[in-house]
Amino acid sequence: MELLSVSLGVYYGDFTVAAASENLTASQGKALTVLRRGPAAMRALAETMTCDASNMTGIIDRLEKRGLVRREAGASDRRVKNVILTAEGERVADTIRAKMHTTLDGLDRLSDEDRSSLYALLERVFVPRPAA
Repeated sequence: MELLSVSLGVYYGDFTVAAASENLTASQGKALTVLRRGPAAMRALAETMTCDASNMTGIIDRLEKRGLVRREAGASDRRVKNVILTAEGERVADTIRAKMHTTLDGLDRLSDEDRSSLYALLERVFVPRPAA
């Protein structure tokens, strides 16, 4: 548990510095990273980021002002607002990831086989499996 805590601390610090280099808070950077996986409803985004919906609204407002995301009404329910990453938002998310030198250098010290094993282990520990 201690080593996992240390590794997450290093990752978070690396991420925070990289996001700040793009004039973003860690929460704004995290929102871009989550949206890099695909559009998300505001409520789902707040749940994924474990923050209050009103806080999520502020984060998305600031990202939208910078042209990094846009909101669209849901296709099946117009009251639902989906957040979509713009091309500029994708570029910034990729730039943040590329600037995470401590994390990337650490991963580069692993062989392809070790990286695959690490991925498989982290997935097994942290990705919920559907009930059978």
